[in-house]
Amino acid sequence: MKTRICACLLGTTIICGAGMSAAQTRLTIATVNNSDMVIMQELSAQYEREHPDVDLEWVIMEENALRQQLTTDITTNGGQYDVMTIGMFEAPLWGARDWLQPFEDVPAEYDLDDVLQSVRDGLSADGKLFALPFYAESQMTFYRTDLLEAAGETMPEQPTWDDIERIAAAIHDPDKQLYGLCLRGKAGWGENIGQISPMANSYGARWFDMDWKAQFDTPEWKEALTKYVSLVQNYGPPGASSNGYNESLTLFATGNCGIWVDATVSAGFLANPNQSTVIGKVGYALPPIGKYKKGNHYLWAWALAVPVSSDAPEAAKDFIYWATSKPYIELVAEHSGWASVPPGTRISTYENSNYTDAAPFAALTLQTIQDADPTDQTQEEVPYVGISYVGIPEFQSIGTTVGQEFSAAIAGTKSVDDALAAAQASTIKAMADAGYTK
Repeated sequence: MKTRICACLLGTTIICGAGMSAAQTRLTIATVNNSDMVIMQELSAQYEREHPDVDLEWVIMEENALRQQLTTDITTNGGQYDVMTIGMFEAPLWGARDWLQPFEDVPAEYDLDDVLQSVRDGLSADGKLFALPFYAESQMTFYRTDLLEAAGETMPEQPTWDDIERIAAAIHDPDKQLYGLCLRGKAGWGENIGQISPMANSYGARWFDMDWKAQFDTPEWKEALTKYVSLVQNYGPPGASSNGYNESLTLFATGNCGIWVDATVSAGFLANPNQSTVIGKVGYALPPIGKYKKGNHYLWAWALAVPVSSDAPEAAKDFIYWATSKPYIELVAEHSGWASVPPGTRISTYENSNYTDAAPFAALTLQTIQDADPTDQTQEEVPYVGISYVGIPEFQSIGTTVGQEFSAAIAGTKSVDDALAAAQASTIKAMADAGYTK
C-alpha cells in the first residue's frame, strides 16, 4: 500500500512526501486538539521507528468539528479514518450498530484487567469492548490558593455552587484581568452542555422524564441555568460564551482565572512548567453541588477505536495497544514528567509512587472517576444512561441545539426563560420527529 505522511493541525495542512515503499501501511488517525493528543502525535515517531512498515497520517481537529466529521464518516461508512478518537457516548452506540471493530483477544501483555472497570464498561456494549481509553476523566474544582489566602477565603473540600459564588466574588478583579471564575460557555453537547448538565443534575433537574418528555420547563432547570449564567456573567472573563475547554484551560494556566470547574485531566497540564504559570498555586477540591451530590460530576474517556470501514484494522489496533499501554505512560513521563501522564485509565498508574508523588491531584481524580455513576445520576428516574449527556444517537443534534440556546443566555442575547423555552420546544420537536414521543 503506497503511503504518505501528513498532518492536519488546526486547519494547517502540511504536504507530505511521496515515494514510500509500496509495502507500507498508512494509518489515518483522527483526534481532538487537546494537549494529551498533541503529545501523542509527537511521541508517535517512536512507534514509526519501531514499525517501519507503518506511516501515520494525523488529522487533529477542534472538539465540535471532530465529532461532526467522525459521525458523518461512521454513518456513511466513509472509510476516511483507521483510528478514531471517540468517547463514552459514541463507543457503546456505534459498537452496538456494528460500526466499530470489537477489541477481542487483547494481547496478554497489554494487561486489560489493569484498565479501570468503570471505564471499560463505559466503552462497551452487549459485553463487547469497542474502544480503549487514552485517558479518562471526571470533574474537579481548581482554585488559586494564593488568591484565596489573600482574600481570607477557604475552599471547602466539598464546595457548593453558593460557595463558589462567594469565593469568586471575593477574588474577582477584572481591572487586573483576573476573573473570579471560568466556566465553559461555548455551544456544543460536549462543551457547555457537558458542564451544565452535571450542575443541573445537582439541582434536581433531568433532560427527560420516563416518557421522553423534555423537562426544560421545570423549576429545577431554571434554578440551575440561572445560577450558571449569573456566575459566568458576574465573575467570568469577557466573551465567555465563546470559551470552550481549551480556552478556559489557557485562561487558568496563564493566571487569569481564580476558580475553574472542569475536567480532572487538566490537572496534569497545570502541573507542567512548560505549559502553566500557576504551578505551586493550585488547589483541588471536589466538583460543586447545588442541592444534591448525585450526578454532580461526569465520567468520560477519550478513547481510540477502529471503524469497520478501515482497510487496516489489525495495524490500527496495534497502534491503539501502543498508545494506551503501560509503556506509553512511561514514555510520556520521560517526555513531560509523571504529573502529565494520561490519567484515569490504569490501576497501576495510581499504584505507582512516581505518579502519586508528582500528582497531588491523583487521589481526587480517581475518587471522582470511581464515584460517577452514569446509570444513577438524577433525583427522579430517567430512561437514559449518561451524566453529562443522554445516551441516544439523537443527542448530538439535540444537545448542540440546546447548547446554542444556553450560550445565547450566557452572552446576554437571550434571557434564561427564553433560552429554556426554546430548548424545550426544539427538544420536544426533535424527540417527536425521532419517534420517541407522539
